[in-house]
Amino acid sequence: MDDRDPFSTLRFPSAARPLLGLTVLLVEDSRFASEAMRLLCMRSGARIRRADCLRSARRHLQVYRPSVLIVDMGLPDGLGTELIAEAHETAPRIAVIMGISADDAARGRCIAAGADGFLAKPLQSLAYFQTELLRHLPPDRQPTGPLLLHDETVKPDTVAYRDDMAHVVELLGNGEDQRVLDYVTQFLEGVAELAGDHALLDANTALRKARQGGHPLRSALAHLAGLLQERLTNRVAI
Repeated sequence: MDDRDPFSTLRFPSAARPLLGLTVLLVEDSRFASEAMRLLCMRSGARIRRADCLRSARRHLQVYRPSVLIVDMGLPDGLGTELIAEAHETAPRIAVIMGISADDAARGRCIAAGADGFLAKPLQSLAYFQTELLRHLPPDRQPTGPLLLHDETVKPDTVAYRDDMAHVVELLGNGEDQRVLDYVTQFLEGVAELAGDHALLDANTALRKARQGGHPLRSALAHLAGLLQERLTNRVAI
């Protein structure tokens, strides 16, 4: 493994770009959430790479050691805590390991697995993102002078949102597979909340409650499928 960070000797953090010189590996299956993170990193000065599953992330980490590892909790091939625990035990350890989820109950599981901190979804605030990462960086990676925190939020491209909707439609083609529905409901919760898509959030909640109550799912799935198609055909503005 090449554990060198070539940017650490070439770039130095500043008050305006406090994460300059850092490389971030984001492990996130949502294209929309990944686009939000890309914008946050760009405005902060950090470079970013993305893996969309545990398998892809492990391939990245075999040849590349980032300064910061940010891991979503619900991934298509397993739990983010698995990768967090592996990264925490690997020497030399990545400087900052963070979990990220729309479920605040995941915070404790992240920390128990070895994460340094936790990022709450939906993640759009530049000030929150910078503050949470800087909290865990070593002193030699901190910017000199006062930090210029901007009260700014990022707005990911809606094309990425439609990509996520297409992904869910494909998954729902498998019928009422319970593992698929577990994944779909947690995936949609974070994505729809980031987009401020309240109708989709409500439909996703209705599906989750129907499953928890042991009720037939046909009506809830049909309603959700209709909303997904509307977003794919641009009939709803996000």
